[in-house]
Amino acid sequence: MNSSLIEISFKSDNLRLNGVLHLPSVQNPPVIVGSHGLASDGNSPKQIDLANACAAFGMAYFRFHHRGCGSSEGYFPEVTTLENRKKDLLSAVNAVMNRSDTGDELALFGSSMGGTTCLAAAEYLQVKGFVLVAAPVFGKTLTRAPERLQNEPGLGLEFYERLLDFNMTSQIPGIRNVLLFHGDKDETVPLPNSETCYRLAGEPKRLIVLSDGDHRISDPRHQAQFIREASHWFKNCFGL
Repeated sequence: MNSSLIEISFKSDNLRLNGVLHLPSVQNPPVIVGSHGLASDGNSPKQIDLANACAAFGMAYFRFHHRGCGSSEGYFPEVTTLENRKKDLLSAVNAVMNRSDTGDELALFGSSMGGTTCLAAAEYLQVKGFVLVAAPVFGKTLTRAPERLQNEPGLGLEFYERLLDFNMTSQIPGIRNVLLFHGDKDETVPLPNSETCYRLAGEPKRLIVLSDGDHRISDPRHQAQFIREASHWFKNCFGL
C-alpha cells in the first residue's frame, strides 16, 4: 500500500517539536504514535521500519523527536524529565489526531524510556493497544546510562538520579492489549522490568523474550521478528 511522508511541527509547552507522519492511502486510518528512547530520536531505524510496516497495513504512524532530541527545540540536559516526555507525547497525539486526514483510533509504541513515557501518558488517552520494547518500570534498576550520553556535559549523577526516580507499577493495571519485547541479555534495562509489566497489565497481553537479545535489538533476526509481531499486534488491536 502506498503511503505519504508528512512533516509535522507542534508545540509542547513553549518548545517546537518536529516529527514525520507516515500516512497510508486510505481514508482516516487509525494512528500509532511512537515515543523513542532516552538517547535516541524519531529517526531511529527501528521506528522507521515499524512505521513503514504499519503503513503497509493501512495504519498511520507518527514518529517525533522529544524536546532536546533530533530537530526539536530544547537543551537536552535541562528539558529531559519523564514528566516533560509525557507532555510531549500527549501533545504529539493531539497534533496528529486532530488532523482531518487521520482517524480517531489510537495505539502507542515506546522503546526503552519511550515505553515508560507511554505508561505515564496512558491514563490521559483512549488507547487501543501498546507495543513496548525494554521499558523501564523501576527507574532505579537501570544499570548504566546510554553509551551515547555517558560523556555528555550536564549529564552527571544528579541528572540520572532525578530522571530515574520513578516506579510505574501503579499505572500498569489500567492498560491492556500490550505486546512486550525484551532481550534476556539486555545490558541497560533488566528483564524483570518487562516481566513486572506483563504480570500487572490486563489481557490480552504477550511478552516476547529475545534469546541473547540486547537492549537495542541489534540482531537482524530479532529485528525482523519485532517488526512482524509488532505490526500484526497493532493491526489486530484496530480490528483490521
